[in-house]
Amino acid sequence: MTHPYIPNAEPRVRAEMLAELGVESVEEFYADIPAALRLDRPLDLPEPLVAEYELVQHMRGLFAKNTEALSFLGHGTYPHYVPAVCDEVNSRSEFLTAYAGEPYEDHGRFQALFEYVSMMGELLEMDVVNVPTYDGFQASGTAIRMAARYTGRSKVLVSGAVNRDKMSKLRDFLAPDITIELAPVAANGEIGEITLDESYAAIYLETPNVYGVVETRGRELADLAHAHGALLVVGADPISLGVLAPPAAYGADIACGDIQPLGMHQFYGGGHAGYIATQDHEPLVAEFPSRLFGIAPTAVEGEYGFGDVFYDRTSFALREEGKEWVGTAAALWGITAGVYLALMGPEGMRELGETILARTRYAMDALAPLVKHADAIHFREFALDVPDAAALLAGLRAKGIFGGVQLDERTVLVCVTERHSIADIDRLAAAVKEVLA
Repeated sequence: MTHPYIPNAEPRVRAEMLAELGVESVEEFYADIPAALRLDRPLDLPEPLVAEYELVQHMRGLFAKNTEALSFLGHGTYPHYVPAVCDEVNSRSEFLTAYAGEPYEDHGRFQALFEYVSMMGELLEMDVVNVPTYDGFQASGTAIRMAARYTGRSKVLVSGAVNRDKMSKLRDFLAPDITIELAPVAANGEIGEITLDESYAAIYLETPNVYGVVETRGRELADLAHAHGALLVVGADPISLGVLAPPAAYGADIACGDIQPLGMHQFYGGGHAGYIATQDHEPLVAEFPSRLFGIAPTAVEGEYGFGDVFYDRTSFALREEGKEWVGTAAALWGITAGVYLALMGPEGMRELGETILARTRYAMDALAPLVKHADAIHFREFALDVPDAAALLAGLRAKGIFGGVQLDERTVLVCVTERHSIADIDRLAAAVKEVLA
């Protein structure tokens, strides 16, 4: 069917494109997607609304279904407090309306992103930080690919204590040329004992990991990786780095992660943006596929400009010869995170981290009989071992509480941030006791 707003939708043109590609139909492009996940019928959509007022009424009806509830949901998207100035700045037209953060004249965006990468570099104790990728999942996949290109190897050892959704993304992103091997998880929730040889490009570690456990063997793993010519890639949550040592402090070669906690609302699962960071080691910096912003003097004495650095690495410059494709970046969220970091400062990040550590431990003590990995250091999340995870969460929802995320039949992941008061935690603990009674 010809669509009035989609280029090349005319059947003859579509047939020519398919013939050029040597395929019979569009469906061949989706062969890797299991048949059960493919929709083989038109979308089940209601009749169109013919008046704007009808749309307004419809949307009001949807909004009326929203309810206020006490939420302990995390597992990758976290309910941190977002200062009003973050929303104020990222809604400014010179930032908000630019495709990929890319206006045709600069209204301070380059400097805003330079300030963001500078503050992230200070937080991470690393020299080079990219303009944000889509999300932390992509950042992790790209960081591992950087390590593979740098070492010329095609195998990576990944901690088993990684979000299942992220692991799925990594497998897709690294296939078919990079093989993932999973490292065991020890009884305390940290990465277990591993062995390495010269075939590995990197060890990939996350801290805090999927159970909220802070990994404490970073230096040991860095030494092990380097002894075999591999790199240590660490996925680190930047909001934890006011109190936890940054990956560079224990020898990590590449740090990566998601900046969602730095001034971004949960937004029904978004927004997200990924960072990647290294030291200023040119052979490794050359493996960044994404844009890097820096500062340089201009022709005017005492004046500086901001913009792309080492641009000829990117697929913008190399096109199909690029190491990875660089598409739409999440530049707006980088600017937002820059505002957040500037507002908080080093002391604010330290106080925030201490608060989260303390609230997390208070919640763990309140739920002590159920807590897994109780002796480990936790930041923001911890896991409960319960008889029936689904039944517990359903019982808590009936009490107006989203009690956490179900990881398996017996495990619930609970998230506690600075937004949760002691009274909120006490309410959760009491409700859990009632539901399990």
